[in-house]
Amino acid sequence: MPMLSARLLRRPWTAAVAALALALSFFVVVPASGSDMAAGCRVDYTVDQWTGGYTAQVRVTHTGSALSGWQLTWTYGGDQHVTSAWNATVTQTGHAVTATNTAWNGGLADGGTVDFGLQGTWQSAGPAPTDFTLNGLSCGGDGTSPPTTPSPTPTATPSPTATPSPTTTPSPTTTPPSAECGNAAVCDGFEDQAGPSPAGNWRFTAPDCQGTGTATVDTGVAHSGTRSLRVDGRAGYCNHAFVAATADLSSVGPVLYVRMWVRHTTALPAAHVAFVSMPDSSQGGKALRIGGQNGALQWNREIDDATLPAQSPVGVGLSRPLPTDSWQCLRFSVDTSAPKLDTWLGDELVPGLHADGVPTQDVDAQWLSRTTAPRPTALRLGWESYGTGDDTLWFDDVVAGSSPAGC
Repeated sequence: MPMLSARLLRRPWTAAVAALALALSFFVVVPASGSDMAAGCRVDYTVDQWTGGYTAQVRVTHTGSALSGWQLTWTYGGDQHVTSAWNATVTQTGHAVTATNTAWNGGLADGGTVDFGLQGTWQSAGPAPTDFTLNGLSCGGDGTSPPTTPSPTPTATPSPTATPSPTTTPSPTTTPPSAECGNAAVCDGFEDQAGPSPAGNWRFTAPDCQGTGTATVDTGVAHSGTRSLRVDGRAGYCNHAFVAATADLSSVGPVLYVRMWVRHTTALPAAHVAFVSMPDSSQGGKALRIGGQNGALQWNREIDDATLPAQSPVGVGLSRPLPTDSWQCLRFSVDTSAPKLDTWLGDELVPGLHADGVPTQDVDAQWLSRTTAPRPTALRLGWESYGTGDDTLWFDDVVAGSSPAGC
């Protein structure tokens, strides 16, 4: 008989919106059948659900002969629909869902685990699945989750992207939490910015040296709502112009997830530039940066100028340019317990911006020459140039916390 457990999580959302979260864990041992069949498996499925949407973190623990590739399947009992995923390729046909390993996490030793996540929507019902199979063999039998009763939440102002409660009046002067905010340290669509200069939870900063770049609140260009942060970045050595969140990220973890929508006008240059900068206590406060070089997205570590990927033709080819003149969803995760990073452009995990702790030539071999885990303490959005490269950028709908936010 499988063992089943459930726990109820709570997070505040808009008025009269019930939020629930289920964590399902179960374990069963079944006979092995070949080196790539599961002898036994445990699936921990933790779902964070709100009206109309959810995210789920999935951990698979395998027991038995080592696997060189894995495929986890399950069936949704409600009308859930997967819209994006990370650390696995997830497809859905009707109610049936299939998650397949990526190129870097297909190996599962006896007792090994693999984690991936997904985001989706639902309309009328979203019960957690219980019929997981790993490589075709059952992990969970027919266990079911116990019923839960949604808990009332305190009255809150609805997000511009959420459905307002009939009894709640939106406030024009405060930024309400959206369904993706949860307990995020930063969750901002900049709708509470009343003046032309960043204020409140954001402030202008030039970390090392200030040039002619500027930062303003733009009321004419926005990804959602009516406002965004605009940075007019200028070329020239050490020309810094950033807008920094006042939130302290030093205790967010063990993985820091950041999602932002970014729009810019000029293709990334061959010279080094950066548009995200995070002071990193593991580097004595020097920055962990996302920007571009050789026309493609890259990570850069200030303390030793290491890049991810390596600036070789092969490494650059494994990254991606940042498209211009359109809003792009940029997401990344920083593991604060190991030197690991992942980066998504839209729903694509960018292979050249992946550091998994195992050095790969042309990708993260240089990056992993430093084994200290990063510890970002703040988030800065803007522009810095060390040569050529003017650009105008807009940032909107920024989330930073210990849970991922989808596009």
